[in-house]
Amino acid sequence: MVAPFYWHHGDEVCWRPGKAVCVGRNYAAHAAELGNTVPETPLLFIKPDTAFSPLPGTIAIPTDAGSVHFEGELALLIGRPLTQANRDDAVEAVAGIALALDLTLRDLQSDLKRLQYPWEKAKAFDGSCPVSPFLPLGPGDLLTPWGFQITINGETRQRGDSRQMIWPMAELVAEISHHFTLRPGDLILTGTPEGVGPLYPGDQLLLQLGHLPAWEADVIAR
Repeated sequence: MVAPFYWHHGDEVCWRPGKAVCVGRNYAAHAAELGNTVPETPLLFIKPDTAFSPLPGTIAIPTDAGSVHFEGELALLIGRPLTQANRDDAVEAVAGIALALDLTLRDLQSDLKRLQYPWEKAKAFDGSCPVSPFLPLGPGDLLTPWGFQITINGETRQRGDSRQMIWPMAELVAEISHHFTLRPGDLILTGTPEGVGPLYPGDQLLLQLGHLPAWEADVIAR
C-alpha cells in the first residue's frame, strides 16, 4: 500500500499519491558537475507511486546496486486536473510544496546512458523518492522564490534556490501538462542543484525547506 502524503500541519492530504514527473538538468551547475549538456527543452522522466516514502524517518537504500546518490529537489503537489495548460492555469493547480529526494543508482544510470537505454531502473525503484510534508500554497505563492538546504553528517551539501532554475516552476508545470495529464496527488520534481553525492548507511540528514524547521532522516541499508 502506498503511504499517504501529509500537510505540514499534520493532516493527511486527501488525494492518493500518484506519479512523480521529474525534471532533469534544471540547474546549469548540476548539469556541469556531472558533465552533462543542458537540453533545449525540459528533460522529463517518471517515478511511480511505489517510489514514495515519508520524511522525516528512515531512508532505506539498496546496498547491492552500486552507488546511491541523493538529489534534493523542490516538489510540487498537484491539486486539480491539468492538461494542455497555460502558465496561469498551472499556478492555480499547484496546491503545495515540499522537499523531496530523487535517489539515483548512479553507476547503473551511467551504464544505461552509455547504452542509450531508459533510466527507470536507476531512478524509479521502490523507495527512490522520499518526500517531506507539504506546505500549502496560496495564490501567487508559487511565483515567489523558494529555497532549500540539505545537510549530511553536519556538513551542508546542497543549497537550492528556485531563482537559479533554467525553467521556472510555473512554466515547468504548464509544459509538463502538454505531455502528461496531471491529476490531484501527482508530484512535479523540479530538478536538483549542484552538490549531489553518495549516501551510505549510517548517514544522518537534515532537510530544510525555506524557513521551516528541518526534518531529520537516517539512512539505513535495505
